[in-house]
Amino acid sequence: MRQAVTATLSVWGERRFGYSTLKDSSESLLDERKLRPGLKEDSVIEEKERAENEQEHLEAVLGLPSSPVEDTESTEPSDSTLESCQDRMESGGMEASLVSGSKNADSAGRKGSLGALPVQRCSSLGTTAPQWVPDSQAPACMKCGSKFSFTKRRHHCRACGKVFCVVCCDLRFKLTHLGGKEGRVCVTCHSTLINRECRGTLRKDQKKVWFADNLLPQSESRSANSSPIHRSVSHTQSTELAQAEVTDIRAGDEVRGLNGNSTKPTPPKDLPPILTSTGVKGDYTLEEKRTESSLLEELERGLAEPLVFVLNANLLAVVKIVSYVNRRCWCVMSKGMHAVGQPEVVILLQCLPEEKRFPTDIFNHFIQIYWDAQTAGKLLNHLSHSLVSRGFLGNNEHAGFLYVRPTFQSLEGLPLPVPPFLFGLLMLRAEAPWAKAFPLRLMLRLGAEYRFYPCPLFSVRFREPLFGPVNNSIMRLLVDFRFYRYTLPTVPGLVVDLEARSTCIRIPKTRHPELLKALNKSNERVLALGACFNEQADSHLICVQTADGQYQTQAISIHSQPRRVTGSCFFVFSGALKPSSGYLAKSSIVEDGLMVQVTMETMGELRRSLRDMKDFTVTCGKLHPAERQEYVHIQWQDEEPRFNKGIVSPIDGKSMESLTNIKTHQRLEYKANGKLIRWTEVFYLLKDQHPNGPTNHTSHNRLSERLARAFCLALCQSLCLLKEDGMTKLALRVILDGQKVEFLAGGNGQRLPAPYQDCLNQSLMSVVQSNSQYQGLAACQLELIFYILEDTS
Repeated sequence: MRQAVTATLSVWGERRFGYSTLKDSSESLLDERKLRPGLKEDSVIEEKERAENEQEHLEAVLGLPSSPVEDTESTEPSDSTLESCQDRMESGGMEASLVSGSKNADSAGRKGSLGALPVQRCSSLGTTAPQWVPDSQAPACMKCGSKFSFTKRRHHCRACGKVFCVVCCDLRFKLTHLGGKEGRVCVTCHSTLINRECRGTLRKDQKKVWFADNLLPQSESRSANSSPIHRSVSHTQSTELAQAEVTDIRAGDEVRGLNGNSTKPTPPKDLPPILTSTGVKGDYTLEEKRTESSLLEELERGLAEPLVFVLNANLLAVVKIVSYVNRRCWCVMSKGMHAVGQPEVVILLQCLPEEKRFPTDIFNHFIQIYWDAQTAGKLLNHLSHSLVSRGFLGNNEHAGFLYVRPTFQSLEGLPLPVPPFLFGLLMLRAEAPWAKAFPLRLMLRLGAEYRFYPCPLFSVRFREPLFGPVNNSIMRLLVDFRFYRYTLPTVPGLVVDLEARSTCIRIPKTRHPELLKALNKSNERVLALGACFNEQADSHLICVQTADGQYQTQAISIHSQPRRVTGSCFFVFSGALKPSSGYLAKSSIVEDGLMVQVTMETMGELRRSLRDMKDFTVTCGKLHPAERQEYVHIQWQDEEPRFNKGIVSPIDGKSMESLTNIKTHQRLEYKANGKLIRWTEVFYLLKDQHPNGPTNHTSHNRLSERLARAFCLALCQSLCLLKEDGMTKLALRVILDGQKVEFLAGGNGQRLPAPYQDCLNQSLMSVVQSNSQYQGLAACQLELIFYILEDTS
């Protein structure tokens, strides 16, 4: 059992060093000319204002909130109000919009050859990707006729595909073919989409069955007349679980995502349905309309089982109030992220005094993380971050989460998901630039603030920011904090050990390609690399910004342990030292990193040794030393720090620790009988079998994909039976060694029954035998991971 590790702060003896040798690489921006709108553009602006006024009028009639960000109190309109509004729109407003749309189409057809282009149908507008008009065929705006120039740029409408100027195409709307995200649309399409949305909102039958992510279950998507609500169902019938009604879903409510854009509406006040066990294995009931007060009473009594909220058919949120390091915290963890290749997420949020509300903003953020991983392949990893909109968890300064893997922290008493998982640390908007450019500095600074090494696992709301504006930090020379066009490159597994008069930079040999990439992009006079957190060190350098904006160097260490090895966050080699200075090299501590000044001759030797993967030593001190010299060693290691901790094979529980794996983002999945099977990742079981080798990369990828397709097709008709047996996570182990070919499939810690295995052997063997190119592959062992999910399409 790991014990809680507290941290001790100490001031690090900082040697002064001048920054005059590093050049500022900021670039000046070109001033753009202001647009001078003509008469046609004035008419477009008037049309935009009329469209906005029409939208505000419809929102006022419907009682919808005018801003999607603000969470206002509003009631549903009565049936008579809806009917009268619908009559007015059908008789007047809708006809006017259709007439204006036809006029715009006619006017577009009169603009030379552009009129021959296909026009996006109104029924498919915004739901399917349009055919884009090439830039070469659009010398002028297709709305006002203004000619394009260097200052008057072209803008494609994401709804109809035509080309407009910025005045005619300056609105945004959530489009289905963009995954529900906002896209730039022209004035005409915006008016049409607004009218269509309002017309859909005025449906009389408003009460349907929804999940927390606003997705209809499969049974209701087929028919409007749903069957009676089923209360007692098994865990394999998550689609039927959704037949419990969640009321008061409003079209104006939105979830703000990782980049601050709205994607899907979600209920802002009502809690999602709760999944409870009936006592029979695999049998669950769904409860809704439970009051927050009754649920909080259950949590306050310290129930052994946490509350499980159903966010969608494949995603759950597990909630419990725990006592962690003498703090009363909400423990909210996801369950179902693994199926989209995303590590599970755990949020420890310190409770507020007399708090009587669930932190439902975390539920919405879980839905957004799941959505981005499923549709766009955006995955969160160690030291990555996610952003939220203003007002998250009741404060406009909350910017999102920084995600970390637990190392030395205590996990006692926490309900944890199956590895891999990440802890989310709440960050503020003033800290967001550091999360984007240099997250290790922010993580260690949080540890220094709360006296936990290397960082706390809990989050505190309404705290003061740890960093202010980026003023005179050395990072301003290494990172573009304005546009993030370049940042400090980091090689996985690279760590820095600081000891008395000796510094060692350790680089894994398997990461030589990543180092070469950073080396080729660097300036020949300056080599700067970010380091990883050093788990073998007992202390670490940190950077603290004072009240006057200055940066100071301190050290954070494990409490009551002697400090022998100290980690560093980055290192910089500068070739600005002149041979006439009388020094071989100079080394100093700058903020939370190491600065080494060498001559250009030494810099050339250093670069050659890195390219040839050879060890190198820099001697720091005077040419004729009167005191002991210091040394900076660069060493190549055969092994890199351990990763994939706690991950085991679904077949037989074999450990996958330190085995290379690759996530698959092509969304290879097959659907049958309301279920789908998805391939998420592949593990390489031989440690000397690297997937990025120059000869085996393409062949291994092609072989893995074809084996995954054959596996999915062979089991497609048996997905329901497999899920009833609890095998929602499956694995296929492939062993190719010369003439020996072996396949092994299983899940839930046991092999698949013989009928499944025989069917798989026939399908998979045909894949290998049909391609002679696989016979010449070196010995390889792969393990492919699959998940069986509910089909919500």
